[in-house]
Amino acid sequence: MKPETGMLTKDIIKKLLIHRQASTNKGDYGHSIIFAGNTGKMGAAVIAARACLRSGTGLLTVNVPKEERMILQTAIPEAMLSFRSTSEYDFSRFSAAGIGPGIGTDKKSDKMVFDLLEHFNKPLLLDADALNIVAAHRELLKKVAHSTIFTPHPKEFDRLFGKHDSETERRSAAINLANEHNIVIVLKGHQTLITARGISCLNTTGNAGLAKGGSGDALTGIITAFLAQGYEPFIAAKIGVYLHGLAADIALGKQSMESMLVTDVIDCLGAAFNHVQTSD
Repeated sequence: MKPETGMLTKDIIKKLLIHRQASTNKGDYGHSIIFAGNTGKMGAAVIAARACLRSGTGLLTVNVPKEERMILQTAIPEAMLSFRSTSEYDFSRFSAAGIGPGIGTDKKSDKMVFDLLEHFNKPLLLDADALNIVAAHRELLKKVAHSTIFTPHPKEFDRLFGKHDSETERRSAAINLANEHNIVIVLKGHQTLITARGISCLNTTGNAGLAKGGSGDALTGIITAFLAQGYEPFIAAKIGVYLHGLAADIALGKQSMESMLVTDVIDCLGAAFNHVQTSD
């Protein structure tokens, strides 16, 4: 297969975005759950949650360690909370889930990933430590549902699928592996690759200001929000990646690539939506 078959553009994303109707309410836009954060890494949960809310989810629940709950309740008053547990999770009320940012790889985190793969039958995104847990327990790949989204950076990709010697080799492998396992792979990097079912595209937005911790956490929140709103996973991934990069490009109006923070990017998501939805 060719490493890529197309480039993401504003016109493509504009056609994929569904405009909100005046008569709708929060129940029409899904209930996201994000499993994120752990002691010393609660910023990942805050970033993912804020990005998810800024991307249009109707409701958001964030699963965090109970002892860290005040950070989320203070930073993100719009989000509801559930707490890390060793008991069975009730997934029935959620429309989509994202898991991984900052969760660590302890036994409780292992169990969360195991439970989601075993019992969650809605759209699912795996990122960061969730991918590392799958890499450490290779048998879990057999439990991954069709169209699950993987969002690895290059090192995470290699932990999952073996070492690759170049970006070209890694992209080619991603296309083949996404098709083989019937999943969506978002291979993050310069011109992020999104691939599923043998179809792939490269993103055309973003800049080196995103080369900082937290950028991937924000992308997890953004894509999870689109999954909860009912977008098909491959489409949700394409829209999320494009808007994430576009918000970073808009943030350069006030920041440099050196000074840009992921919170600056999240604050520019509204402008990114408006830019895509307006006529040239």
